[in-house]
Amino acid sequence: MNSADRLQQIQEYYFSKKLREVRGLVALGKPIINMGIGSPDLQPPKEVITAIQEAVLEEGAHKYQGYQGLPEFRNAVADFYKNNYGVSVSSENEILPLIGSKEGILHISLSFLNKGDKVLIPNPGYPTYTSVTNLVEAIPVFYNLKNENNWEPDFEAIELQDLSEVKIMWVNYPHMPTGAKVSAELFEKLIAFGKKHHILIVNDNPYSFVLNENPLSILSVGGAKSTALELNSLSKSFNMAGWRVGMLLGKKEFLDEVLKVKTQMDSGMFYGIQKGAIAALKIGLAQSEVQGSDWFQKMDSIYKQRRKLIWKIADTLNCSYDKTSSGMFVWAKLPEGISSESMVDDLLYNKDIFIAPGTIFGSQGEGYIRFSLCVPEDKIKEALDRL
Repeated sequence: MNSADRLQQIQEYYFSKKLREVRGLVALGKPIINMGIGSPDLQPPKEVITAIQEAVLEEGAHKYQGYQGLPEFRNAVADFYKNNYGVSVSSENEILPLIGSKEGILHISLSFLNKGDKVLIPNPGYPTYTSVTNLVEAIPVFYNLKNENNWEPDFEAIELQDLSEVKIMWVNYPHMPTGAKVSAELFEKLIAFGKKHHILIVNDNPYSFVLNENPLSILSVGGAKSTALELNSLSKSFNMAGWRVGMLLGKKEFLDEVLKVKTQMDSGMFYGIQKGAIAALKIGLAQSEVQGSDWFQKMDSIYKQRRKLIWKIADTLNCSYDKTSSGMFVWAKLPEGISSESMVDDLLYNKDIFIAPGTIFGSQGEGYIRFSLCVPEDKIKEALDRL
């Protein structure tokens, strides 16, 4: 039985393949310190754990749930966006829950792309944008991001291309893997660009509240809903990556199309997970509840201490890095003449330390490595000692 032709352009996700190798080394007794993947090791708020524990005992908790989620969940998302981003969205029809925002990338692509349509994808950027584009038989068109331009799109260079067949532009700010922050001015440029060329701009926004004092949403720009969607999730902000809680926000007409796909692919989010997510979102109402800001400050204080130690590791490796970046990674530039993958393999096989090579995020990632902050301090110190 031959696999589908579309899979010829798809490779197994790098971390799936590499972590299998890492597990193999661990099984052989190697004391691997994994600093490669952004899976939060900290606990969610205790209120979230309590909420799901109580929810599983409620009548009807184990039935199929609605595709659009509980009204209470959508209300909590709307309140969170209003209080933290200054963005008004209708809880009735402008919010769609996702089983993790990653599935939203596929849902959006299936909803708006035909075979042969083109998609603007950041380089460096999240690899899933490219793999999903290939999966739906659309054509990736990469736009380069550079350090000297603060990892922002070069609109003049992009407009030199024929954009008539471009349907979607993926953006991701605060940016992963570089940690570059976003300004309101950049979001305004993106919305103007989308309107001018009739391109759907999709901002992937899971890192707003990690080491970032100025969270922004692309939907805060006037008229953004006519040409933009935003993905968000609770994975990073509330240490709930394994819960798979995401959301898609935008105008009803766009979400109605995505819902046509989503209703064929799942049967709603588990009731208890939605109740836990509601508890998290209420904690995150930073401008109306002091405990919300306390939560994000507590997380940031932990990540700041870890980041200082990661910077020491980067210094030991003679790397350069941006101390003003945000998010839960450190993006470090290697000394000239050293390739990303050679450095990663050297650390893995000779120091039992796993980090991510910049090349998995695109050709513009060559010469860079990425450290995750999702590692306890004692392990980071141990890694530093090994070096």
